Amino acid sequence: MFDYRYHALSLAAVLLALAVGLVIGIAIGDSSLVSSAKSGIVHDLSSELNSAHNQESELRQKLTRGEALTNDLYPIAVHGLLSGRAIGLVFLGSSSDRVNSLVRDAVTQAGGDLATVVAVRQPLDLAGLAGEAAGTHYAALAAEESPAQKQLLERFGMLVGRQLVSGGQLVDQELLSRVRNRLLSAFDGQLGKLQGLVLMRSQPTEMTPQQTQALASFQSGLIDGVSAVGVPTVGVELTGTEPSQVPWYQSQDISSVDDLDTIAGQAALVYALAGAHGAYGTRSSADSLLPNVGATATQP
Repeated sequence: MFDYRYHALSLAAVLLALAVGLVIGIAIGDSSLVSSAKSGIVHDLSSELNSAHNQESELRQKLTRGEALTNDLYPIAVHGLLSGRAIGLVFLGSSSDRVNSLVRDAVTQAGGDLATVVAVRQPLDLAGLAGEAAGTHYAALAAEESPAQKQLLERFGMLVGRQLVSGGQLVDQELLSRVRNRLLSAFDGQLGKLQGLVLMRSQPTEMTPQQTQALASFQSGLIDGVSAVGVPTVGVELTGTEPSQVPWYQSQDISSVDDLDTIAGQAALVYALAGAHGAYGTRSSADSLLPNVGATATQP
């Protein structure tokens, strides 16, 4: 039997669909309505963009004021920490004018003097070193790779390290004078007693396994020689240096600064030279940005 209620509901559904379609059609066809909606969206986006620009400007102003305060406080924070101390800078590999300048500025700001700057050749000229050392047991530096050669390179490195920080007061001073041109690619200043040493290591490249091993033995010996004299030693690098040399510095048990090109990095270098020990900077390998100032020694 025909149900009139079903017929009425079907008719109502059709009329509702027509009404909705009519409204949508009118909205699509009404350019003023579309334009009004577009204008509203653009206005909202412009407001948000202007707000973001204002926030950026405020943050830049705060950052500028913070940097100015840091620059003003830095000389006070490091004043006199290295007063009267002679500091050395050793490049293990190629030298860097920028690092030289940054270290010199930091040391000078703290009252110290960058007295010696040297760069050790990389790879080592073992044949040349052996030739210059003729008549001594270091004439065997160019021998085939062996445990005995490794030990000889380590002892030679220790001699160089002690020589750099002890002011030439060693029996083998003459030997170092003989091999200096073969060992060093750059030398500035003069050998004298040092109260601190800064190291900048370059990642060895384009070397044979034998050259790499020889260099590693020499560098480890050099660090041991400096440590034996009791001179604070700090390894440094610039922000973003890749690959980072901090793991190598840590393997040698010396302090490190991974952001020398920042005020915080220069301050950390000064405090490490003054006696603080640790890894400082912005990398994940750092213990902290700066040493514990209160625990830093201020006497040689």
